[in-house]
Amino acid sequence: MSELRARVLSAVVAVPLAAVLVYLGGPALALLLATLGALAAREVFALSRQQAIRPLSAIGIPLAAALPIVVHVYRLGWLSHPLTLAAVVFVAFLGAVLLSRGVDERPLACMAVTTFAVLYTGGLLSFGYLLRHHPWTVSPASGTAIVGLPVVVAWVSDIGAYAVGKTLGKTKLMPQVSPGKTRAGAVGAVVSAVLVAIAYDILVLRPVAQVTLGWPRAILLAVILSVAGQIGDLVKSLLKREAGVKDSGRLLPGHGGALDRIDSLLFILPVAYLLLGTFLTPALPRP
Repeated sequence: MSELRARVLSAVVAVPLAAVLVYLGGPALALLLATLGALAAREVFALSRQQAIRPLSAIGIPLAAALPIVVHVYRLGWLSHPLTLAAVVFVAFLGAVLLSRGVDERPLACMAVTTFAVLYTGGLLSFGYLLRHHPWTVSPASGTAIVGLPVVVAWVSDIGAYAVGKTLGKTKLMPQVSPGKTRAGAVGAVVSAVLVAIAYDILVLRPVAQVTLGWPRAILLAVILSVAGQIGDLVKSLLKREAGVKDSGRLLPGHGGALDRIDSLLFILPVAYLLLGTFLTPALPRP
């Protein structure tokens, strides 16, 4: 099977399934994000083992999966002291490191990688749940539309970077980290993101979510999200470059691992959640 065909078939299955789970929200979305968090954390741990670091995968993978579920539970009002719970879990984790890693087994690196992987994957993905149940959400369709904005911006930004980079790219952006990325591609990503954000505001946010950005805020949001997504992509490339691998995993045919698909979103989701709370305003009904 060609790589392009594998990519298309994977997307045909994955995209509708993800859209349905986002629409359902609540526990269905929390489980989706938990699954992605566990898979991505597993890949981070695999990268670290390429460098002779032994993270506590048996603890880190469940914790990465647990974070979106904890956010869901907290939203339902079933968890009153999340920071206290986090502190207790962290203390227990340090105790596990003490019991399972000796002085010669790089315990500090073990703690650092395990903690990083949990926050980098499950922690950042949890903002997808928060976006779906954003204060501006008035229905499942509106929540899905709000989540769709950063997802579409990430997707189109990536396409714009690839297309412009292949066509016009000459000067490398960060050749030591990602030799294929160019400065022209980075600009193309931003321009593509701006265009799609304006169109999304008009065609989706206003009629479906009953909110709007307005073109000045849509442009600013798109620029920030595109830059955040490109940083997320480069960070993932940096991790792979250090580990000496091409893909983070082999989860999706033609796409690589989970991290290869969600690297931009990991950085875009929390930034989008922060900004949309300020940038969104009610859409005025047409006279």
